[in-house]
Amino acid sequence: MRIGTMLGDVLRSLFSRTATRQYPVERAQPPTQLRGKLYYDPEQCTGCSLCVEDCPAYAIELITIDKTKKQFALRYHVDRCTFCGQCVESCRFKCIQLASNEWELASLDKAAFTNLYQRAENDASNVEKVAATDVETPDKE
Repeated sequence: MRIGTMLGDVLRSLFSRTATRQYPVERAQPPTQLRGKLYYDPEQCTGCSLCVEDCPAYAIELITIDKTKKQFALRYHVDRCTFCGQCVESCRFKCIQLASNEWELASLDKAAFTNLYQRAENDASNVEKVAATDVETPDKE
């Protein structure tokens, strides 16, 4: 490569506009089909556990609080999720959605990667019972 050609490229790039965005300051609008954070509506859930069975990453745990009153809680592990959308496809009652606007999920705190979704009317004792429940990941074959 000749020095003159290289010098011309350097001078041209000095006076041209940058091609990259300054990310945290300049944000682009995310696509509408982007698969971000999972949201769960406990009011519509019947506890069928299809979402749990079809999750390839074992990122979802359905916890039964009271089966007669149809009260369930969902523990979602963001760090395990591959955002494939299989849980959304499997849910017959449309109580699971992947948000397209919430996709920046990085954190330095490990607790931020486990979300517990449940009804607002559950009292504190149920919350403690659900939070203390540790469900082991079953081996799928």
